[in-house]
Order: sequence, then structure tokens, then C-alpha cells
Amino acid sequence: MNDIGKFFSNNSPRMAAKTVAILVGGGPAPGINGVIRSAAIEAINSGLTVLGVYDGYKWLSRGSSAHVEQLTIDKVSRIHYRGGSILRTSRINPTKDPKAMQNVLSVLTELEVDYLVSIGGDDTAFTASQLGRMAGEQIQVAHVPKTIDNDLPLPGQMLTFGYQTAREVGAQVVKNLMEDAFTTNRWYFCVTMGRKAGHLALGIGNAAGSTLTIIGEEFRGRPIRIAHLCDILEGAIIKRRLLGRDYGVAVMSEGIIEAIEQGDFKHYVDELEYDAHGNVRYAEIALAEIVKDDVKKRLKARGIDVTIVNKNIGYELRCQTPNSFDLEYTQNLGFTAMRFLLGGGTGAMIAIRDGSPYIIPFDKIMDSESGRIKTRLVNIDNDFYRMCREYMIRLDESDFKDYKRLSRLARVANCSPEEFRAQFGYLSEESTGQVEMTLAT
Repeated sequence: MNDIGKFFSNNSPRMAAKTVAILVGGGPAPGINGVIRSAAIEAINSGLTVLGVYDGYKWLSRGSSAHVEQLTIDKVSRIHYRGGSILRTSRINPTKDPKAMQNVLSVLTELEVDYLVSIGGDDTAFTASQLGRMAGEQIQVAHVPKTIDNDLPLPGQMLTFGYQTAREVGAQVVKNLMEDAFTTNRWYFCVTMGRKAGHLALGIGNAAGSTLTIIGEEFRGRPIRIAHLCDILEGAIIKRRLLGRDYGVAVMSEGIIEAIEQGDFKHYVDELEYDAHGNVRYAEIALAEIVKDDVKKRLKARGIDVTIVNKNIGYELRCQTPNSFDLEYTQNLGFTAMRFLLGGGTGAMIAIRDGSPYIIPFDKIMDSESGRIKTRLVNIDNDFYRMCREYMIRLDESDFKDYKRLSRLARVANCSPEEFRAQFGYLSEESTGQVEMTLAT
């Protein structure tokens, strides 16, 4: 599949009276318009008609062809500078209903669509893969992966488009909060987007120099209690006070919600809500506020007065103007998607590896058990993550090995060393080992 030279001749192939449809599914990400632009221009220059499908699969799944517009070079030539999506987007999931999937195929057939460029995350990729199977040779399908979560299994740890812009903007927000925390002697508990993976939270926290970052992967698939998360945060605040600093910023990935035993939320949420793809609606769970209130109560009981402010960092990242990385990256992705389709390809995700186009067949990235697109998680056993941990203020093994240090921490916490160890000692087992250096030869 990656003998891609046939897709990239010097001149674009001229096509006879063929049509490509472009649609966007899932949440917004910086750079969507860049993919639309480059794919549309390459298609038009190759003699194709280009149809922009509004609102993802929403109207197609209802059997309506009314929400489609022909795209021209004049309409798309400068849209790559804009955030958001000129075609809008939706989370409608037609794969849950065979009738809806048949409606999608019927409308695309009615519109005489020969090629489909799908832009979206793992759920949209799954829909594209299923549609490709249904359509057979009738419609060739290419999917361009996008998500600020950076959780799709691209080769060589290549980033998903939108992530770099979101990380850059998020890091600026956290950097500003760090200054405010220092100026006002307070703490901020920030939750960032990242449904399954903690890449965005870790990237933001690491770039901004946050006091600590907590991601779901560090719990290694074990269910945890909200009290566990509060122990990590309370312990960090106490340790930082021992260092003479009464302020800080903690960044948490919203994916931690997946790690918490769902019964713990009964005290805070009447009923968990789910989206069309069966995912818990994280926006309905105020994780930062929940842990803020609990940690404040704990500290108050110790006689420690700390101002803590909760903040979510997410929606303001998704429709940002793309940075230069995502501007260039999305142009290459859109171009590659069209060349892949025009060269006879279908049923694959489009990526870039080592600066060159790379094609990933859908069946290569499907999880054999779930049948869904695999999720790329943060590898908490590699040296990169260990280096990130070295710059965090968290209770670790050294805090409990040295009795003098343990006693000082207990004094700050207004308890005995034995009481401090009894509550927080288990956290030392979760600290990582030393970073091993590999020298180039």
C-alpha cells in the first residue's frame, strides 16, 4: 500500500466528469479548512467536481442531499487561515443504524460521488471504513485524521493535525495562569481535553512548566477513586509549601474520568450522559470543580488556607487559527488524500511519515477485539514521560525514604509522620524510575 510513487506523478491526472465529496465529522480542530482547501484545489485542477457536505453525516444519514454545496477555487483559496470548519461538523454516528448507513450511501449515489474525503477523529474514521466496505468499488474513500487529542495510531509517533496549535495556545493559557498563581498566591486546577489519551494535557503542562500534570495513563488501566486524585493534588500542594511556595498550577487530562470508578460520580452528577458514539459527555462532569472542593475541605481541616480556582481548557483551543506547523501539514494531507484517490487508492487513512506521504489501510489500525480504530496512548514507561515527571512537584519515593523529609512534610500537613505515610505513602509506588540515557554512536 505504501508504494506511493504511482500516486505522485509530476502532473495531476485529468479526470473525466467525476465528483469528490468532502465532509468533516467529530469535534473541531485547527487546520480543518487547510485540508478542505488543498484537497479541493487538487481535485479541481484534476478536472473533478468538488462537493462540500455540511454537518458531517447528519443530513446524509437522514437521506437528504440538500445540504451540499459545490466548492470552487475562489471559495476555498484562502480558507486555510481560518479556524473552525467552513463545512461545519457534527458527531452523528450512522454506523449505529443500518438504515442510516444505507441513507448515506444512497445520497452519495444520487449525487454521483466517485470519491469521498473524510476528515475527523477515530469515530469518523470508523464510519469512513464501514462506508468504504459498503460502497465497494462504487466509491473510493480516504480519511484524513484530525484531533487535538493526538490519539490516533499514526506511524513514527507523527502528530495528528490540530494538536500542535492546541498545545501552543493551551500552553500560553497555563503560562499566564502560572504568573497569576505566583502573583496572587493561589492554585489553579485545570482540566484539558483528551478523551482517551493524555497527550494534550502532558504537552501543555510540559511546555508551560506547570507544577504537575496528571493523565489517565499513569493509572495503567486500574480503576481509581476520586480520593486518589485528591491525594495526588493535596500531596503536591503540601510538598510545594515545604519548598516555600504557596502557589501552583495542576493540569489534568479529562481522560482521567475514564479511570475513576463511575459510582464515585453519583454524589456530583445525577446521571452520566453519552454522545452518539457511546462516549461519556465529559463536559457534563465538572472534574476540576469536584476535586477543587474536596481538596479545599481537606486542607481546611489541616488548618491550611489555600485559594484554589478550577478551570477547563478545551473549547477555546478547537477553533483557533492554525499555527504554521498545522498550516503546512494540512496542505500536504489534503493533497495526498486526493492523489491517493486519483491513483486508484481506497479504504485508508492518510498520514505523513519522515516528511513523505504514508498510506495506512483501515484494517491495519483496527483493534481486533473492539473492531474500532486503535487509540494511541501516552507511553508512561519511556524516557520522555520520565523526564516530564522529573520537572513535576509530586510526592515520590524519596519523600518517604528519608524520615527527616517525611517529618517536615508531616509538619506542614499538621499531622504525624505516621499519619502522613498512612494517607500518602502509596503514591510513592507510582513514581517512575531514573531516566536512562542512550548515546548516539
